[in-house]
Parts: sequence; structure tokens; C-alpha cells
Amino acid sequence: ADALHDEGSTCSENRIARRMRILGLHAIQTKKYTVTTDSTHFKPVTSDWLEQDFHAAAPNQKWTGDITSVWTDEGWLYLAVVMDLYSRAIVGWSMNRRMTQQLVCDALSMALFRRGFPKGTILHADRGSQYCSQRYQQLIQSHGLYGSMGRKATCDDNAVTERFFHTLKVELIHRERYVTRRKAKISIFEYIKTYDNRERKHSAIGHRIPMVFEKTA
Repeated sequence: ADALHDEGSTCSENRIARRMRILGLHAIQTKKYTVTTDSTHFKPVTSDWLEQDFHAAAPNQKWTGDITSVWTDEGWLYLAVVMDLYSRAIVGWSMNRRMTQQLVCDALSMALFRRGFPKGTILHADRGSQYCSQRYQQLIQSHGLYGSMGRKATCDDNAVTERFFHTLKVELIHRERYVTRRKAKISIFEYIKTYDNRERKHSAIGHRIPMVFEKTA
């Protein structure tokens, strides 16, 4: 309504809403927000081995991890992912009602299994308490990975994963109302595994599909 008013048209929000209903259109609404990074802790942190270099010459050279939140009628659902920067494929993910170290460990364990337990991979994340936890760091070290962490309160240090979450919310989450966490899990699972990894073209890899890019590049 404000945009139309600026252009010289007078139209109430109620009238716009009625017209949208007639046309079968739905407004995309911004959902609730909760903080997913708690860096106010005294746990050890690692160096930033990535330094915003998000290019990888081959699969399993550089991975990134992050957490986001999804609102449902039952409360928050937390999603942790692991992305391979070579193809932008999401190679591991986990969802839970609680944002714990188990959440990020499960996502990493899935990535390790699906990628054949590679050695020497740089695994970059923020300084959240889950990623700084002893259990998560031990999991990294036991599989021969190199932990990397961005600067405090600097989301650009993990910009690629943040961009994935933004796209996920614009294309899927903000268009849905999830009555249960289970419904949200199914929806997000299908988006990641079927659409984002196997159908969606990514500009960062020449507008190609992640799984196809890995097989042909």
C-alpha cells in the first residue's frame, strides 16, 4: 500500500488483501527470529583458516557449518547444516527442537559418512558455543579435519552458508506455516536433498546443479 501511495495511487491495505485473495496471491511474511550464535563463552576458539576465501578447487577441501532457526506452531526448530564450498552442496544436516552440541555433531557426522570420511578438510563455522564445545572439537580432530572459526559477530566470515539460509527462508520457509516440527522437518529435508542439491542451479558454480557439477567438473 505504501509503494502504491508513493506512485500516486490511493489503495487501502484491506482492498489490496481482498484483491490478492481473489487472484490467489499470498504475501510473504517475515517470521519470528531468535539468536542462534552464543559467542559469550570462555571456550577455546580456533583460527580462521578460510579468511573469506570461499573458493575450493575440489570436493571436500573446504566445508562450512552453521545453524538457523525455523518457527513452528509447536515452537522453534533448529537446523544445522554442513556445506561443501566446491559445489555448494549441503552434505550434512540435522534438525532438533533444541540448539545443542548434539545438533551440530549430528550434522557433521552425516557429512562425514556421506562423503566417505575425508581427511584434511577445513571445516569453518562461527564461534557459537556448540561449535566450540569439546565434543564437537574432538569429533573434528578424531577424523583428521582442520577446525576454522570466523571473527566474533562477523557474519561475512561465513557468508556462503548465511546466503543459503536466506534463500531457504525466502523460497520455502517464509511461504509456509508449519503446524508441527515434524511437518517442518519433512519440508526442509525435501528442499535440501531433492531441490537444492539435485535441481536448483547455483550462480556460484556457473548456474549448474551441485550434484551434477561434482560429477562433470
